[in-house]
Order: sequence, then structure tokens, then C-alpha cells
Amino acid sequence: MYDGRDAMVDQTALTWDCLAVFATPIGLLQAAAREGALVRLSFLPQGSAPQRAVAQGGPCPLLSEAERQLHAYFAGQLRAFSLPLRPEGTPFQLDVWRALGEIPYGCTCTYGELAARIGRPRAARAVGMALHVNPIAIIIPCHRVTGCNGKLTGYAGGLEKKAALLALEQGAADPFSLCHARQ
Repeated sequence: MYDGRDAMVDQTALTWDCLAVFATPIGLLQAAAREGALVRLSFLPQGSAPQRAVAQGGPCPLLSEAERQLHAYFAGQLRAFSLPLRPEGTPFQLDVWRALGEIPYGCTCTYGELAARIGRPRAARAVGMALHVNPIAIIIPCHRVTGCNGKLTGYAGGLEKKAALLALEQGAADPFSLCHARQ
């Protein structure tokens, strides 16, 4: 759960206490934690090697829990994550990412609807840019946002992954078939 603390930092200077790479049905995800909160969950390029959680000074229970919850989510057994999150961005980006967390599991909204939810109805493009730099994929569910016509539009992991995540949340029998076909 996003702890509500607003943090503005240079994304290129991001540091962490522990880092891990998780194998998932849609590819490898890299997770980073700092000061007891998840600060990053991002897709790794195909061909990267998975590894266990590593930490400065010992094991990283937060990333182990993140991995457990992600596996439960991909198995269709978890609808809401309960992890401490601390995404870092501008106040506008933080507003957008908070609003993403209010989109129910299995539902979608458009960029325009999301802009209206944060009180900025004319900022659909700016909302799209905030989604583009979402530092915590899947858990901050930018995959639940579609174009105004309901079509799938950009996603950091690729449209196949976005489609797979939506199919998973809508109860499809084999939601990851498109991702496996590409790997």
C-alpha cells in the first residue's frame, strides 16, 4: 500500500537497500526496496537471468513478500497487494499513481477518466506521461488504463503483457498465451 509520503528525487540517482529479480509468467521483473518500502518494480529485457533477493547486510523480507504476492497474483489468488510502496515522482505523478490504485481489479478506465478523477479533466496526455514513468509496474496498475475507444495503448512491458494482465484479471483460462508465444 502506498504510504502517502510525497517523495521527489532524481530518478537517475535512485538507490536501494535491496534488489531482486523475479521470474513471472510474463517475464522477469526487477524489484527494489528502500527504507522498508518498495520503490521500483520494472520489466527486464528478455534474456536477463533471474536471481534471488539481495540486500545490504542480510536477507530482504520485503522483497520476499513482494515475490510471494506477485506469484499469488499471477496464480489468480490475489486481487489486492498489501505492500508498503513509496513511488517517487512529481506531485502530479503521485496524484495519478494514487488514482491508479483506486481502479478495481478486473476493471479499466481511460486516460481521460483518470484525468477527471484527479481533478484535471484536460490532462489526459499528461496522465499518459505519468503512466509511462510509473516506477512500480503491476502493483500500481497502469495496465488498467486504455485509450478513449477502449483499445490497448502503450505499456512499458509491451502490449502483449498489458493484454495478459487484463486477461488474468478478467478470468481468462490462459491469460499468458500471448506472452509465451513471444518468448
